[in-house]
Amino acid sequence: MRITQLRRSRHRFLALLGTAALALAGAVALPGTAQAANILSNPGFETGSLSPWSCSGNLGSIVSSPVHGGSKALAGAVSSSDNAQCTQTVPVQPNTTYSLSGWVRGSYVYLGVDGGASTWTTSPSAYSRLSVSFTTGAAQTSAKIYVHGWYAQGTYYADDVSLDGPGGGGGSDSQAPTTPTNLTSTGKTSSSVSLSWGASSDNVGVTGYDVYSGSNQVLSVSGTSATVSGLSPSTAYSFTVKARDAAGNTSAASNSVSVTTSAGGGGGTGFKQAAPYLFEGWGDPPNPTTVMNATGVKWFTMAFVLDSGGCNPAWDGSRALTGGVDQTAINQIRSAGGDIVPSFGGWQGSKLGANCSSASALAGALQKVIDAYSLKAIDMDIENTDEFENEAVQARILTALKTVKANNPGLKTIVTFGTSTTGPTYYGNRLIEQAQSLNANIDVFTIMPFDFGGGSDMYGNTVNATEGLKAKLKSTFGWDDATAYSHIGISGMNGLSDQQENTTPAIWTSIRDWANGHHIARLAYWAVNRDRPCPGGGVVSNCSGISQSTWQFTSITAGFTG
Repeated sequence: MRITQLRRSRHRFLALLGTAALALAGAVALPGTAQAANILSNPGFETGSLSPWSCSGNLGSIVSSPVHGGSKALAGAVSSSDNAQCTQTVPVQPNTTYSLSGWVRGSYVYLGVDGGASTWTTSPSAYSRLSVSFTTGAAQTSAKIYVHGWYAQGTYYADDVSLDGPGGGGGSDSQAPTTPTNLTSTGKTSSSVSLSWGASSDNVGVTGYDVYSGSNQVLSVSGTSATVSGLSPSTAYSFTVKARDAAGNTSAASNSVSVTTSAGGGGGTGFKQAAPYLFEGWGDPPNPTTVMNATGVKWFTMAFVLDSGGCNPAWDGSRALTGGVDQTAINQIRSAGGDIVPSFGGWQGSKLGANCSSASALAGALQKVIDAYSLKAIDMDIENTDEFENEAVQARILTALKTVKANNPGLKTIVTFGTSTTGPTYYGNRLIEQAQSLNANIDVFTIMPFDFGGGSDMYGNTVNATEGLKAKLKSTFGWDDATAYSHIGISGMNGLSDQQENTTPAIWTSIRDWANGHHIARLAYWAVNRDRPCPGGGVVSNCSGISQSTWQFTSITAGFTG
């Protein structure tokens, strides 16, 4: 959130569907001669469940319309960042030709075998048949069949998928996987429960896990965690998990775990934080005790922890974690009854998220800061092309946050990122979707509603952007309004922004009152260093550029209670 060069790119991802790109999917091949009956399980989805199919991002579901045959079909809810790929792994014989076919409907729907041939069509208004043949390798004993849509092209449908050829292993694989262990609940809201469990093993290989609520299968996933959504508030549910292999053998059920969802009106983290940014390396840093005594504020967001080289954290990338001006400020804040949340990243500099080689290395760097100050919360300010617009780095950051949260019970994790006037941009949506897919259990998603491009209605734009974030959290996590609001933060910019947007004390008061009325989790602004008057002073580091009282924005922020 550095004031210098704070303009953000507002790129939106545009799926390129030109001829060259589509050619990568492979050419349509004529189906081979069927050598045996269809060896896929649940090929027409008539069981009413996905099993043994697994769909990326939990985006697959069973529908009653439109269908090609029977009474059920598969629907893949493609998003701008996930093609809703659904797969099934089956045993096959080496050096054997198989014929794959299926009926699909939608824009740009693909059918194929992982690592092999595929085909596609566009048929948005009616079912169309796809077919392709492939020959297994000399030592191949399993094949992963897939169907998927294309990014941002709308929901696709698939039905009556067939893989004709001899089954693998001569039907000899009758050994079931071992039972999943240690099923536990890792989180809950009023409408969802997150689960994790220990992996199963198998003589050939585990291909997926089926999650049950009571006797009803509710999800099929490929990993060892899942979030069950669409639940009722204040309701007890009992969950178990079974593993399955490519031959369709199913393990015994795991241990059962019972979870009661949160109440409908108050789901969420219970975490509330009014924490304006304070930067000790810039902008005539004020004495924090003076600010606290004048305003009543208790929390500060301390900026910025960067990489000093070799994935080693340091304040501003150069000042040691302990013994310097930053620790002095933290000691003063805590002596006055307050506390701090460090912010990692920002707009520029050498960032840990981008420069640490792996999620585990990044988690180790974060842990050094957590240990140095016995922290209750950390903030990842994810900006610019090196972190925010790099999906691999996004995933690295979220995985590291998941790790440190698991290793530090009670630690709250916050991610902060830019926004448009209507809600998250493509990369913001991608960040939220990755958080859900990775089960990162982020406590607060904080948007920075400024630098919109000269927008004059800072109150309206902030509210609209926050409502857009709320809608995205609801659709991604299955939360109700109250739960979504309780996972939201707003981090504004006092006075003049880089793009001459003017957030006055009156506007910030209205934003604060709206935030209180909707019970969000966090209110911050950039920065206390600028919370001093200098009407006509422009965008500078040590004052707001407008007429105001000294520490006025901090006093307003201190009135945030959530």
